[in-house]
Amino acid sequence: MQSWQSRAESADAVVSRISSGMNVFIHGAAATPTPLLDALARRTDLEGVRLWHIHLEGPLAFAAPEQAHRFRSISLFTGAGLREPVAEGRADFVPIFLSDIPGLFASGRVRLDAAIVQLSPPDRHSVCSLGTSVDTARAAVDTAGIVLAEINARMPRTHGHTAVPLDRLAAWTTTDRDLPGHDPLPPTEVDRRIGEHVAALVEDGACLQLGIGGIPNAVLELLHGRRDLGIHSEMFSDGVVRLIESGAVTNAKKSIHPGRTIASFVVGSRRLYDFVDDNPLVEFHPCDRTNDTNLIRKIERVVAINSGLEIDLTGQVCADSIGHRVYSGIGGQMDFVRGAAMSRDGRPIIALPSTAAKGSVSRIVAQLRPGAGVVTTRGHVHWVVTEYGAVDLHGRTLVERGKLLASLAHPDHREPLLAALHDLRRE
Repeated sequence: MQSWQSRAESADAVVSRISSGMNVFIHGAAATPTPLLDALARRTDLEGVRLWHIHLEGPLAFAAPEQAHRFRSISLFTGAGLREPVAEGRADFVPIFLSDIPGLFASGRVRLDAAIVQLSPPDRHSVCSLGTSVDTARAAVDTAGIVLAEINARMPRTHGHTAVPLDRLAAWTTTDRDLPGHDPLPPTEVDRRIGEHVAALVEDGACLQLGIGGIPNAVLELLHGRRDLGIHSEMFSDGVVRLIESGAVTNAKKSIHPGRTIASFVVGSRRLYDFVDDNPLVEFHPCDRTNDTNLIRKIERVVAINSGLEIDLTGQVCADSIGHRVYSGIGGQMDFVRGAAMSRDGRPIIALPSTAAKGSVSRIVAQLRPGAGVVTTRGHVHWVVTEYGAVDLHGRTLVERGKLLASLAHPDHREPLLAALHDLRRE
């Protein structure tokens, strides 16, 4: 019987199974299968291949202008590598809740001819795992016509709903390369001040949802004195590892997945990837489970910490675009904002710096830019935090909201905001 290693093929041979006109899923985040994407971009005989994906890491040769007639990227949540192609019309973007993406594939609304993924090596049962990113990949692997894989010796084997039998693969190549990572950046002074206001809203026994970046890192650094915190999140990064190791996170109070840290994907440093490797106390589930509002609401004291690019004086939060220019995506913000709001003693929080562009632009605005996407509506928003404080907008009138939000703005921008309220007769 041949070993699985002896059955591996070159990256070029693996992607030779892709044909023109196919719908192809691409694994994302730290699991981006870069060698196979590079091989795909070397194909000069393809046309009209549609690539469906969320945020991708690393070089994206298929997105080069000269590849536009061969490959059409379709971001369901985008990142730095695809912002320019989307803005220039060489790539597409789908506004959609992260929790709804698996249903696109499972229902056949988007029929996937192939899925290209990165997996951990198989175990003694000939079963690989989806490693660091289960999110939308679970549904893609389960429904695609064929599955092509990079089996990376350094991809962590993760627990949860991650298993992919070797016989599900049509072909694979093998690698031994580092995953793309992000070492934690030290929080800025603004991040720390925001973190202090957010941390004050987190009680013992709370269950956290949060992402990556300076503000989440600042919050996490201030929570080591808490007890019996839980994690049920779309994703997490290195700061959560330190909180688990300090004993602040036990997941003991969670009614859903008690004793387990839950996520759909992780992005961070090698230390994070080593932590989740074969760790039975960390489970990865597809995002239609991690982000299921009906499930989130059953967990008590959910504190959902999300961010935004700007927020208007009525409480509308733009988090996916700068005007018409797509920046990221809807993601899971609304799933967790609503889930936390319905959780017993839950607290949905939008945390953002008061300014951008070195203080010259206020993120709290009288009205959103033309084309800005409202990710969290003014009917869903609750807590808003900047470095100048924290306010709860739930149940507040337009007049009250405007004044409260203006109080969170940088002092240099408060007077114009209050003048705008006066013009709107909301003072």
